[in-house]
Amino acid sequence: MISFTALISSFALAASPFAPSQPFVPEKTNHVRPGDPPPDVGLPDLPTPFIVIERSMRPQGQDQVRIEQRVIIRIAPSPPATRERMLSNLPRRDMETRYQEVKLDSCIPIQGIAGVAPVQPNRLLLFMRDHRVLSAALERTCDAQAFYSGFYVERSSDGMLCSGRDQLQSRAGTTCEVSQFNRLVAIKD
Repeated sequence: MISFTALISSFALAASPFAPSQPFVPEKTNHVRPGDPPPDVGLPDLPTPFIVIERSMRPQGQDQVRIEQRVIIRIAPSPPATRERMLSNLPRRDMETRYQEVKLDSCIPIQGIAGVAPVQPNRLLLFMRDHRVLSAALERTCDAQAFYSGFYVERSSDGMLCSGRDQLQSRAGTTCEVSQFNRLVAIKD
């Protein structure tokens, strides 16, 4: 049963000038949480399908995409039989043959390299497909033995391996620049 005091206080509150004449409706606030879509400003109250159409006609943001291509070429060490065959094709004499290095141009074709073998502290022998044997002098701080299992070189636009420009990377991770190319030529004593 409702107490008499509670009944009177509810009538007094209803008759009070401070009593709300309209039911309480919370106001819309402009609190935006991260991840919420931006509020629509200036849109009239349209039915939902029209809002979707209107939003689809807004200009879209544009992004750029850049596609790059790298080609890495692996030069493997040549098998011992191939090295012996290439060295046997060089002119020989009955006496012990000596080889002299003759300076070459600063670039050689990458596709012409058939195999590689480390020699001396900072030199590599390059066995070419045209049966020439070249030596590649590496930087002084490079150890040729790091290239015992071949090397990788990034293919340039001209398809050439150039001294002073291109770097050889061993499979172990050592990176060295070629300082000079020479051709091995058999000389007579």
